[in-house]
Amino acid sequence: MTDKIARAAEEIREGRRSLTQIAPIQERLDLRTLDDANAVQRINTEFWLAAGRRAVGYKIGLTSAAVQAQLGVDQPDFGTLWADYAFGQNDEVQAFRFMQPRVEAEVAFVLGRDLDDPKLQMTTLAAAIDQVLPAVEIVDTVVKNWKISLVDTVADNASGGGYVLGNSPRRLDGLDLRLAGAVLSIDGRSRSIGVGAACMGDPLNAALWLCRKMSALGQPLRAGDLILSGALGPMVEVRAGMTVTAEIQGFSTLNFYIGV
Repeated sequence: MTDKIARAAEEIREGRRSLTQIAPIQERLDLRTLDDANAVQRINTEFWLAAGRRAVGYKIGLTSAAVQAQLGVDQPDFGTLWADYAFGQNDEVQAFRFMQPRVEAEVAFVLGRDLDDPKLQMTTLAAAIDQVLPAVEIVDTVVKNWKISLVDTVADNASGGGYVLGNSPRRLDGLDLRLAGAVLSIDGRSRSIGVGAACMGDPLNAALWLCRKMSALGQPLRAGDLILSGALGPMVEVRAGMTVTAEIQGFSTLNFYIGV
C-alpha cells in the first residue's frame, strides 16, 4: 500500500465518520488510476467490516451510457451496501446522516443462490434471482459540492449513501424491466422520469455485469445478497422535509420521508 492510497482512504473514512466534506482527492493526492481508486475503496470496506458493520450486497453505479461517456469509461462501478443504511416503505430517513444526498429510482434484486462464475450466463442469473423490488438509492459523496471525478467516486464507495426498498417483492417472471417506466417525485411533483432501458439497456444487464465482476475479483455474490441495479433516471437532490415517491412500472408505489 502506498502512502497516498492510505491517506486517501483515511480522509474519506474520517469524512464519512464525521460527516465532513473533503476536497477532491484525485489531483490533490495524485490518485491517477482506477486501480488506485479501487484500492482506496477496498481498504475502507475492510475497515468497516472489521469494525462490525454488516455488508448486505452491492450497488452498481455509472450504468448510464451518457455518464460513462462523460467520465471516459466503458463500464460501471460498484460499491458496498451496508445494513445500517437500509430503509423501507414509509420510513423516515434522517437527513443528518448524509452530507449532500441525492436520490435515484432503481430496481433491487435479491439472490436465492450463490453465483460464482466470471462467465455467468443471463439464464443462470435470472434463475438465481429470488425477488425483485422497487428501490430508491440515496446517493451521497464526501467530496465537496459533488465536484467528483471517476477516481473520487470509485474511491468513495461509488458515492454510496443508503437505500430504500419497497414492500412489494415480485418474481422476475412476468416483469419486463427493460420497458419499465419510472417516475420519481418530490412532494408530489415529478422530478425525474426514466425507464429500465436507461440502465445498461436492461437492469438485468447491470446485475449480470456485477456478478461476473465480483466473481472475477474473488468476491462472488451469495444467496441473500442484495443488488441495486443503477439509476433508471436522473438523480434528484433532496433535503429535510421532503417526501420522496418512486413509481416503477410493475411494482407498488414506494414512499418515504426525509426527516431532520
